This record gives sequence, structure tokens and C-alpha cells, in this order.
Amino acid sequence: MANKSSISKRLDSLYEFDREPVTQNKLQGIGNFLGMYAGEHVAGTEFVIGMLFVAHGVSVRDMFLGGLIGNLLAIASWAFLTAPIAVKVRLSLYWQLKKICGSTLVFIYNIVNALMFCFLAGAMVAVAATAVGIPFGIEMPALNDFFPNSAGWVLTVLGVGAVITFMAILGFDALARFAKVAAPWMFLIFVTAAIAVLPKLGITPGSGNFWEVARESIWTGVAKEGQSQFTFWHVMFFSWLANAAMHLGMSDLTILRYAKKWQYGFSSAVGMFLGHYVAWIASGILYAAASSDAPGVVAYEAIGIAGAICVVIAGWTTANPTLYRAGMALQVATGWSRWKVTLLAGAVTTTAAMFPALVMKLLDFVAIYGLLLVPMGAVIVADYYLIPKLGLQSYYAEKKKIDFNIAAAATWFFMLALALSLRIFLKVEVFFLPAPIWILSLGAFLLFSKMYQKEIKTTQA
Repeated sequence: MANKSSISKRLDSLYEFDREPVTQNKLQGIGNFLGMYAGEHVAGTEFVIGMLFVAHGVSVRDMFLGGLIGNLLAIASWAFLTAPIAVKVRLSLYWQLKKICGSTLVFIYNIVNALMFCFLAGAMVAVAATAVGIPFGIEMPALNDFFPNSAGWVLTVLGVGAVITFMAILGFDALARFAKVAAPWMFLIFVTAAIAVLPKLGITPGSGNFWEVARESIWTGVAKEGQSQFTFWHVMFFSWLANAAMHLGMSDLTILRYAKKWQYGFSSAVGMFLGHYVAWIASGILYAAASSDAPGVVAYEAIGIAGAICVVIAGWTTANPTLYRAGMALQVATGWSRWKVTLLAGAVTTTAAMFPALVMKLLDFVAIYGLLLVPMGAVIVADYYLIPKLGLQSYYAEKKKIDFNIAAAATWFFMLALALSLRIFLKVEVFFLPAPIWILSLGAFLLFSKMYQKEIKTTQA
């Protein structure tokens, strides 16, 4: 019993500034952020997303141009929106929101946020499991599978989930060190594997036929049976908003609060271009030459065991920081110590990973995930920059000691209802909704705050 108590105390000592600003002596250098963003975005998701772009019939022009523009927009969002607030306030997303929204509303938000993080991390656990299961002859899920397809698959997911949960419990420093070591190797594997399969597709050194073969055999502009057709706009908006929850939604306040300068937000470029852009292209090439829908098998067929190991580590380096964020969200919601809630989040993540549909519908899930969280990101931006200029009070819940900021709640719920209406009645695809919803949320929060703060002042008078 004493030993158990000692373990709990050591785990509780892994303090991550859960409730207060990060202190100057704990700030991190640029190398940790380059490693974190490279490790998180040269990742298991990239194997899946690159494959799905091919399946949805993206053309070669749309893939290269749409990806370029969209990823530039994503870098700008991190650098000019998220990072400046992060280094000035140095609070996690959840405690920043608590000051604005009040504990009751943040409790609701944090539960939603944590579940989304858990599901995203679960997709990465599943991606890693497709590689871990190869030497054991585990039957891999197919593109249209929803439920677990074998006991071996379930056991493999449980093992991978346990390792990832343990890494997330260790905290930010451990995640950054792991990612910094793994990222350069993973990137080389992605590129090497894609180059290795080019002859299989009919592309040989010096032939100059890459674009011709790419147009005819990889990004053909024709969707596979059962998949919707994607265009330039799908690629651009998805590239920009695949991580909308992190930048427009401000979730990376939790990570970038450790940065010495706001310019460290540009470190996201290594993730967006070495990861998203190059890795999606490499993954598409691999998929065009493969005989399977399982990312682990696709990589293994290309370059053998090194490819399978890359998929495992790529899944881990994405799931680890995602699970870390989920633990932080649940910590604020429950008041438990961070290691306990991260353990809970790991259990939810691992359970979700057993369902392969989470991976096969990843494009839709990532878009919905961002859409759910971007209104609150707009609330943070508006509260920090715009609310004081209107003569209103920022951090209103904290200053007025209220648990539920109606202006913030109305913004969130109204914008989600609007997005749902646009999706159902006007058939607007989910990829195109986060950006306009974020912009409209800025205006909605200012309007609702002006009405709400005036009403409170009148009532108190």
C-alpha cells in the first residue's frame, strides 16, 4: 500500500502548470517545437489522409497546388493567431477559457474537447496497430469495416494504447524529446518508401514521366467506387483546416505557452510541409502501388520492416501529444491530478481505436472535430484583442465570479446550430465550414457580450 502511495506521489509531481502561467525558467527552445510539430505531423494520420485523397479522385494539379496554399494558410494561423496569445498569457487553453466562460461552460467544453482528442488519438493507435499486427498475422480491417474484425486486432490495439498512454502521462518534455529523435527518421522513411515504389508504377530515373504517370495512375481526378469526388477546394481547405482545432480553435495555446517567442509558431512549418505536404504526396504514391487499405501493410509492402516500424512510431508521435491535450482538458473538468485523467483518456482512446471506421472516415472526422471547437477559439481571440476596444471587460467570468458566460455559450451553440443547418439544408460540405464559422463567431461573441454585459450592469445597478 505504501509503495502504491509512493508511485502516486511521483506521478503527481509531473506538474505541467495546469492552473497557472508557465514560468520563465520552464520555457522551451525552438528545437523542442520543431521536434514536436515534425513528430506530430509526420505521423500516422498522413498515411491515411494521403491514401484517402487518392481514393477521392484528387487530380495531380489539385493535390500539389491545393496542398501548397492550404498548408501556408495553416502556418499563418498558428504564427499570427495562436502563438502571440500563447506567449503573452502562458495559460493552457482550458484555464484561459475558464476565465472567460466560467467553470460550468468550460466543463461542458472540456468534455467535448477531450472526447474529440481521444477519438483522434484513437485513430492513430489504430494506424500503429495495423503495423504491429503484421508479424503476428493479424487480419487487418478493410476500407469499409466498422466493427473490430478479430480478437487479434483487439489485443494489438490494447497493447499499443497502453504504451501511448504511458508516454502521455510523462508530460511535455518527454513528448518533445521522443518526437525530436523520431521525426527526421520518419520523414526519410516516408520519402524513401515513395521513391522505392516508383518503378512499380512505371516511373524510372531519368524518364521524365512522373507527371504523366501521376496523372494516369495516382491522382487521376476520378474517385474510386463508393467515394465522393474531391477538387482543388477540398484539398486547400482540408490542408488549412485539418488542424483547425489546434490553431483557429486555440488548442495549441497549451503547447505554445512554453515558447520563448511568438515566432516559434512558425515552427509549425516543418509539420505542414515535411509532414502534411510531402507525407501526403508520398502516402498517395504508396497507396497507388499497394494491394491493401491498411497503412501498416502499405508501408511494409514498399520497404519491409522499416516501413512497418515507421507506421508504428508515426502513430505514437501523433497520439502522444493528442492524448496529453485530452488529459489537460479532463483535468480542468474533473479536478483530478493530470496523470489520473490522462490514464482515463488513454482508456477511452484505446477503446475507440478498436473501431476501424475511425481511421477509414478520418477526413470527415478531422473536419467535424475542428468545426466543433473553432467557435471557442474565436471567443478567445475576440476576448483578448477586441472586447477591450469596445469598452467591455475581458475575462468576464473571472471578474464577475460567474460560472456560465451566456455570451460565450450563445456564440458556441448558435454557431454549431448554424453549421448544422448549412450542412443539412444547403448541403455545404463539412470541409468548407470551419473558416466562415470562425469569422462569424468573432462577430457573434462581440454582439452577445455587448448585450450580456450591459444587461448584467443594469441588473446590478
